[in-house]
Amino acid sequence: MTAQRIPVLMYHRIGEQTSGWDRHYSVTPAAFAAQMRGLARHGYRACTLSGFLDWLDERTELPESSFLITFDDGFSGVVDHALPVLSGLGWSATVFMVSRRMGGPADWARTSGPDDRSRRLMDEAELRLLMNAGWAVQSHGRHHRDFTQLDEGGLDDELSGSRGDLAALTGRVVDVLAYPFGRHDDTVTTRVRQAGYRAAFSVQPGFNRRDADRLALRRLDVFGTDTPTTLRRKLALGSNDGSLVQQLRYRARRVFARLRPAA
Repeated sequence: MTAQRIPVLMYHRIGEQTSGWDRHYSVTPAAFAAQMRGLARHGYRACTLSGFLDWLDERTELPESSFLITFDDGFSGVVDHALPVLSGLGWSATVFMVSRRMGGPADWARTSGPDDRSRRLMDEAELRLLMNAGWAVQSHGRHHRDFTQLDEGGLDDELSGSRGDLAALTGRVVDVLAYPFGRHDDTVTTRVRQAGYRAAFSVQPGFNRRDADRLALRRLDVFGTDTPTTLRRKLALGSNDGSLVQQLRYRARRVFARLRPAA
């Protein structure tokens, strides 16, 4: 069976949890390993960003169990903890980098323990480790600003500037974006298109089908409390709610839809 819809997972930091913020945005190394190995055991396979985009444009087919893994911000913990797990499975991922904050703190995040390496943003040497492992490197802006609050000059600096920064650093084409904080509007998407991006990811949950808006692609948020079972439900439901109750409601809706008389 070939895929008719593909979910995209959105991670941020991989590291130990020490605050309430962490329970939402940070996944422990042990939990991440369990999630990925659990997905592999149940037949899921991570696709590449290029494969996903080619599938959207009907240039290739992907197996029904395909999904895409993305990491926002570029925390060093991704290199330390996610890279070994994914390499062991033969998988890669996409990291959206904040091009002018590399090697420094993520000061937009409510974190504690600033000396914890997993809370720092990766530097150029660390990023090259991901590139050498086949990961895609794309844009998360220059400074992690809310694009909807910027004037025209500031927005162009974030969009075109980050493309230039990352292209110079990686030697690769940078034409995919993840919106900082997930925030965008019509003005932003117009400027994104004009800046040369061919795709952009939001934080709106759901599946991506081939008719999806390329500048508002959907992703599923992975929380620090998600178990491997919860994550599998999220992928199956296309929802940020991976609870058993949500799964039962979904199945009930499917049954009722089949039983409803045709108009």
